[in-house]
Amino acid sequence: MNFLAHTTLPLFNPDRNPLLHFLLKRTFYAQFCGGETPPEVRRTIADFKNIGFEGVILGHAKEVVLSKEEAESLSAQPAAIDQAQVDAGEVATWKENTISTIELTQRGDYVALKFSGAGRQALRRLKATVTCSPEFEDAVHDICKRAAQRGVGLLFDAEQASLQEGIDNWTMYFAKLYNKEKAVVYGTYQAYAKRTPSNLVRHLELARREGFVLGVKLVRGAYMGSDPRELFWGTIDETHKCYNNIARAIMQKRYQGILQPVEGASVEFPRVSLVLATHNAESVRLARELRDEQARNGEERIELAYGQLMGMADNVSCEVVQTARTRRESHSSNPDVEVPKAYKYLVWGRMGECMKYLLRRAHENKDAVSRTVEARRALGRELGIRAAFWRSI
Repeated sequence: MNFLAHTTLPLFNPDRNPLLHFLLKRTFYAQFCGGETPPEVRRTIADFKNIGFEGVILGHAKEVVLSKEEAESLSAQPAAIDQAQVDAGEVATWKENTISTIELTQRGDYVALKFSGAGRQALRRLKATVTCSPEFEDAVHDICKRAAQRGVGLLFDAEQASLQEGIDNWTMYFAKLYNKEKAVVYGTYQAYAKRTPSNLVRHLELARREGFVLGVKLVRGAYMGSDPRELFWGTIDETHKCYNNIARAIMQKRYQGILQPVEGASVEFPRVSLVLATHNAESVRLARELRDEQARNGEERIELAYGQLMGMADNVSCEVVQTARTRRESHSSNPDVEVPKAYKYLVWGRMGECMKYLLRRAHENKDAVSRTVEARRALGRELGIRAAFWRSI
């Protein structure tokens, strides 16, 4: 998979090799991706919503993942980039793909987007941590306005560490403009990174001071295969602790544990919306228990969604879906009952565009073995329930 994701040989390009395309389309692609064309994507979205998912998180697959050598060559670029070098075609294509993705969604859905998909000019500016170009800024304004019109949230994805400071700066710039009433723009925070708690605290303080809603998509992280190891916590347990502590602090809108306010700043928490993107059943369980407690006590509850990738952690997703269905049927108008919202994260695009995404599915989530055990137990419980039902009739 690593070879297929990075090779430039036409023979191994699935968009040029019909046999390779046929094999991948019916295996890896079918498992993890939502479709190559808008009609295919619409069918996939409809299937998930018919099952009972609240909605989808939809993203176009095109992105750039830099090697160490490529990252170093970008850093050699001057900060003041000659506008004559801007490839407006790359930005225009990225904007077109993103707008097309928004048009495939419905109110209440989310769209995930990567700044790296806008091409080398955007990458150079991100690496240099300078402002985005006028062409790029205009494109993002159009994207944000269209998303707001359709009632769709925009999840600005985290990427490689060499680009992340620039991504954070650009994300906060647009959040200040479009999150005045509700979260349209969400930043992504990776719990496996040591810098995440302090970075999130700075953004919380900025949102409080500037008076906008901070949109938070909380993940564990997906770039361990390409980023320096010293940037991450030493153990998976530290990552779990970071993730769960951040989730609890945000849900309770209170600085605590790993999240402490900026020295000398107010302890007042800003308005916040949260997408818990995780395959970890324990993290979902802890969050749901807290939400149920808040509902019973009549406490304020923030806007919250649970998200899992298509093709992964279906036992976690379906448990949330089943709970939501049961509670809607029996407590449809009771505000003291929490109805959780489950989302599936779908990536779409041509086979070749999806290869780097598929490669990350193979590298990330190092606790996959424990999740497999949990999934097997969940399957066993479900089989037991169904067997008992058939014996009773």
